[in-house]
Amino acid sequence: MPLSDTDLQDLAHAKYLLEHPGIAARIAGFAGKPIERTLAALPAKVSAMIDEVTRRSIGKALDVALLTMDPAKPAAPTERWHKLAAGASGAVGGAFGMAGLAVELPISTTIMLRSIADIARSQGEDLKTAEARLECLHVLALGGPSRVDDATDAGYFASRTALAQAIASASQYLAQHGAAKGSAPVLVRLVSEIASRFSIAVSEKALAQSIPVIGAIGGGAINALFIDHFQDMGRGHFTIRRLERAHGPEAVREAFYALPSRR
Repeated sequence: MPLSDTDLQDLAHAKYLLEHPGIAARIAGFAGKPIERTLAALPAKVSAMIDEVTRRSIGKALDVALLTMDPAKPAAPTERWHKLAAGASGAVGGAFGMAGLAVELPISTTIMLRSIADIARSQGEDLKTAEARLECLHVLALGGPSRVDDATDAGYFASRTALAQAIASASQYLAQHGAAKGSAPVLVRLVSEIASRFSIAVSEKALAQSIPVIGAIGGGAINALFIDHFQDMGRGHFTIRRLERAHGPEAVREAFYALPSRR
């Protein structure tokens, strides 16, 4: 079936969301400071800490996020509630600057993944399947255009291609073994690939929250921007997956590239 006018409108909106400026540009608009320029100046110890906290945060966050959801019950996503919850956790973390990241990030990541899963369910994803759950994690790797994130600069479909094999292998493993330990090599590899991209956005967020002028109040606002950004990525990603289920991946990809880009 060819894409209808309504489908093309949905696809155009998804493309617009996925081509939004990266989180650094959004934070810069709020903080009045170009965060991207300071990333390279982060001490190696701090960068390593952020990478480690990011990996630990996403390793278990999705399972925790889904505990409070009915995977089979489609419903409109409650994005405002998730933004308020993420903002509250950011306010607490912002009060302690970079030192609060280890406590705040697992909480905000869990809230964000619950919101992403909520969006996925509203787009017809079956959250009882391993593939759908892993695709929620995949959204964390969709950072939007950024000068420091070559992986996301390569484009949405390039990012999907890069992670496709890791997601397929992890999905197959989970389908065969059920609830597997996070130490399974196939899962560790997927989490590491996603974390390597997500940690760039986390670094940008942490830098903004560490600016003294922003403090706890700004930390809440930064977290609201953070979750809003990944909600946009989730809406774009799962809209495209819904259209692919109806029309096939090739038809959707061809239509995606035929649409004009707008920012």
